Amino acid sequence: MAQTQIFHALGLHMHQPPGNLRLLFEANPQEAEQILRCYERAVRYAERYADVARLHVSFSGVLLEQLLDPAIVDLYRPVLDIPEMLERYRAADNIELLGLGYYHPIFPLIPCLDWDEQIERGRAIIGEVFGRVPRGFWPPELAFSMEMIPALVRAGYEYVIVDGVHVRPADGVNDTFRPYVACHNGVCITIVPCDRDLSNAQRQGLNPDWLRDELSWRAKVSPRPDEARLVTTWSDGENGGWFRQTHEASGFFGYFFAPYMERCRDGDDPITPVLLGDYLAQQRPTARAQVQRGSWNVGMACQDDFSPWIGSERQRRAIDEVHRLSERYWSLCRSHPDAHQVASEALAHARRQILEAETSCFLSWGDAWIPHLQARIRPAAAALDAAEAALRAHSSLSGA
Repeated sequence: MAQTQIFHALGLHMHQPPGNLRLLFEANPQEAEQILRCYERAVRYAERYADVARLHVSFSGVLLEQLLDPAIVDLYRPVLDIPEMLERYRAADNIELLGLGYYHPIFPLIPCLDWDEQIERGRAIIGEVFGRVPRGFWPPELAFSMEMIPALVRAGYEYVIVDGVHVRPADGVNDTFRPYVACHNGVCITIVPCDRDLSNAQRQGLNPDWLRDELSWRAKVSPRPDEARLVTTWSDGENGGWFRQTHEASGFFGYFFAPYMERCRDGDDPITPVLLGDYLAQQRPTARAQVQRGSWNVGMACQDDFSPWIGSERQRRAIDEVHRLSERYWSLCRSHPDAHQVASEALAHARRQILEAETSCFLSWGDAWIPHLQARIRPAAAALDAAEAALRAHSSLSGA
């Protein structure tokens, strides 16, 4: 029996909530430096192994916004030349960049009317910074629902990463080592299952020997060992000591990635690193699947469980308030076609605050970061009050 072909799509997710790079630098400069060096380390190792390395990096829009801020650039200049680093990402054609929602929202939990702007702005800033628009989408926290598909396709996305444990193939055969086509209301997109167990190993620590043996065994016993096997692993790229390790030989890139790439370079590894955009162009999926509503850090059998973000009463009240404010905003836009001409500044301010309030981090740590969300809700409500007052005054003048 011929050896199974194993292709590996390795991804790293990069995100910081609004204002966090400044906050970190002021509160804990050492941690801030560790995080920033994680961003540079990824592109440096991609450059070092340009002939064999294939790496995916997903950047949130709000992180890139901070990295473009001249004040942040100056603040971190003693640590790293941020513009030079971003230019290296731009030039690295063995790094495939993926988009996210701009402010890193949990999409199934935020108002669906806000989806388009979060998705489109997240895609646009990738294109502006790196000179190429992303083909793939990485849902924050891998929180996904089928209803997102039309919005992703409208924005121009060709594929989306999903948590493999939530994929339900139409043929009933559980096989996460292949891509699928998922459709909603007649609109279809390619879905790429992310392997949760292997991604956890990538996040916590692994070595090339283990990966080779594990993938070889799992591919052999998979439902379709005669087909090409696409293994997708993803993890945060700047969280945890494994990635922040300043002694590089002991961290992800020195202990795992470099030896892995050396083996690939020598032809001694049965695994072939790939970029998803290239792979999917050659191996277009036809098998259909549904994806149950869920995310990547809940139980494998849990559908529609978003308890890490809405598990407490305060979390639920906070997200309910975001929904109310978003509905107020959209109601004003619907009822006053000239709203953005009459109250442009107030509405723009309200809009930014509402979208920022949808940042997942404000809900991720129980109630601890709820004040950050509330700090956006209050000015958003005040800005909507101001917009409504301006529209009433305009209506009175028009009537007179």
